[in-house]
Amino acid sequence: MTQVAVVGAGLIGRAWSIVFARAGFDVLLWDPVAQQVEAALSFIGERLPELEQAGLLKEPPQLVLRRVRPAATLTAAVTPAEHVQENGPEQVDAKRALFAELDRLAQPQTVLASSTSGIPASAFTEALAGRARCLVAHPVNPPYLIPLVELCPAPWTDPAAVMRTRALMTGAGQVPATVKKEMAGFALNRLQGALLAEAFRLIDDDVISPTDLDALVKDGLGLRWSFMGPLETIDLNAPGGLRDYCERYGPLYAELQQQMTPRAWGPALTDKLQSARRAELPANMQPVRQEWRDRRLMALLAHKATQPE
Repeated sequence: MTQVAVVGAGLIGRAWSIVFARAGFDVLLWDPVAQQVEAALSFIGERLPELEQAGLLKEPPQLVLRRVRPAATLTAAVTPAEHVQENGPEQVDAKRALFAELDRLAQPQTVLASSTSGIPASAFTEALAGRARCLVAHPVNPPYLIPLVELCPAPWTDPAAVMRTRALMTGAGQVPATVKKEMAGFALNRLQGALLAEAFRLIDDDVISPTDLDALVKDGLGLRWSFMGPLETIDLNAPGGLRDYCERYGPLYAELQQQMTPRAWGPALTDKLQSARRAELPANMQPVRQEWRDRRLMALLAHKATQPE
């Protein structure tokens, strides 16, 4: 049985615990705040039956839940682990201190992976004796419903550590994508950032309303992107494939890129967008909508699992 340590029991840590336990891994969960671990176990216990009902759990929820055990100390969590998934605060100093402890406590062969969504591994692992076994394994929230995980090595990360992490993530039912070199935002957030930048610009220039902007993605682009990437999309959208598409529409996109100059997300625009969202979804309804989102994701994931590639 694969032994995994999940360090940090917040939203991402508890989600990772589901991912690993559902795959049959033994999970030791630790957080410096004991109540966080208790809350995480309660959350996992509530969510597993929903996953079973959606057809996303192959075993009884009680059996999966038993694989997630609280660790009394960081040492107890990390020492027996083959893989450590860190989910601490998104602060360089905090990660630097935590990874120093992980590097000291973990067995030499254990991979140390961070769930950070934007801090490169080089920023907090450079001084470590075991820095070659450190990398970023950035999930998409929530990872037990969205399987993509970015693997982002530091310049000194051993390629074998990346390959081991790819194998572990694949075995856990995730879909790993390796970013070959460090870049701000890695790859996924750069793609998301490009779309958000243009979305904000279109609204700021009063080209389209916030509601209709969301419709462009959820009822347009998003339907294709739920089972195809953008490259396959354009390959299928021209008779001669990708090259044909580029020849047909390349000049148009070149012109559009010239118009897509960077623009700050200033207070006036942010206020406008915030007001639009709260008009559609009152603040006290956000938790309800988040649960709705997760159930929709469960249904989509269950549907995709029944379809041929």
